[in-house]
Amino acid sequence: MAQQHGFQGPPGMKSRTLLLCLLAFLPLQAGLLHAQSPEQKLAEEFENYFRQKITLKGITGAAFVVATPDGIIRVGTVGYTDTHRRQAVDQDTTFRVASVSKTFAAGLTGVLVDEGAFGWNDRVVDYVPDFRIKGDASQVRIQHVLGQSTGLIPHAYDNLIEDGVSMDRIKQKYGTLSYICQPGACYSYQNSIFSLNEPDIEKTTTRSYAQLMEEKIFRPLDMKTASVGYEPFVSNPNHAKPHVKVRGGWATVDVKPNYYSVAPAAGVNASALDMGKWLMAQMGARPDVIAPGVVETLTEPRVKTARDTRRKYWRDMVSDAHYGLGWRIYELGENEIAYHSGWVSGFRADLAWSDQHDIGIAVLMNAESNSISEITTTFWQMAFASLPAADPRQLTASASTASP
Repeated sequence: MAQQHGFQGPPGMKSRTLLLCLLAFLPLQAGLLHAQSPEQKLAEEFENYFRQKITLKGITGAAFVVATPDGIIRVGTVGYTDTHRRQAVDQDTTFRVASVSKTFAAGLTGVLVDEGAFGWNDRVVDYVPDFRIKGDASQVRIQHVLGQSTGLIPHAYDNLIEDGVSMDRIKQKYGTLSYICQPGACYSYQNSIFSLNEPDIEKTTTRSYAQLMEEKIFRPLDMKTASVGYEPFVSNPNHAKPHVKVRGGWATVDVKPNYYSVAPAAGVNASALDMGKWLMAQMGARPDVIAPGVVETLTEPRVKTARDTRRKYWRDMVSDAHYGLGWRIYELGENEIAYHSGWVSGFRADLAWSDQHDIGIAVLMNAESNSISEITTTFWQMAFASLPAADPRQLTASASTASP
């Protein structure tokens, strides 16, 4: 009789052993399935910081979103839509994004240029015949308007926007403006001049700016709560109310409609979830809406913005700064981000993304708090410390295959 080697347990022993091994393996398997990616871990750690900072500063309400080309990693919300504390801020609460609207204006314009509606080097006077300045207005091109490089005195007639003066009346005063440099040669930040983009677009397409933004950007990207203008904002029951600093905290105030008159400069409203989808589009997730070549054109550094290297919180990080077309381009040591901030009465907003790290963030507040710069820079410090940067050769290769 052949001998059996090794230990042979009683009947059923083998099956019980297999069952015990399986049960021991399950927790390990579950851990592998639910292991966090570096981006998820970053977003979780940032949310902990974000909640602490917003609470410490006593800000009424705030939201953030972290996104990659593959999707939205995390949306975080803190606080309430107003000081009555009846309605909590959620991922669909809309905020005014203020000058972050300029990234949308540039994106829409880039899409239309890509479609052949007009060209970046077209003269503004060909679309706005009554555009007159103290000098040769024909030198100003569409790219100069979107690139904050018209050469006209910065912030021209922002005071009249603040006072609620209509754009038609403001345009009549452009005849007093002189060049401080040749168009394209220096940085001169504008709001009313920037919004000449609206009649440029409307004359070419025979549709309103708001309609085109909905048709070309919001709807294709499924930005369900995004809008342009005062009425869509205040009529949305889930919108954040503006807050200004008073002794002892923040006070809820009425929404000021003035900067809605310059819609390309400051007229967009959006939720954190919406902004996550906008970030994804910048990072190449939706080439059917915004081609990579369009984004590359918008984020090409054009005019130097030296003052940005001295901004509080940013000055310890920014080694060089430029404006592209609707975007600021910051060099942060070996890293680069595309960025824009926004500020209107009672609201602050930040938006930034990194092509090298394939990640972006938007921060929205219904309070005029400078802590937004501290929050955004902290995110990038955390991101650069925890995420590997793409090989520059890969970025060059991908850029070379992008549409022109």
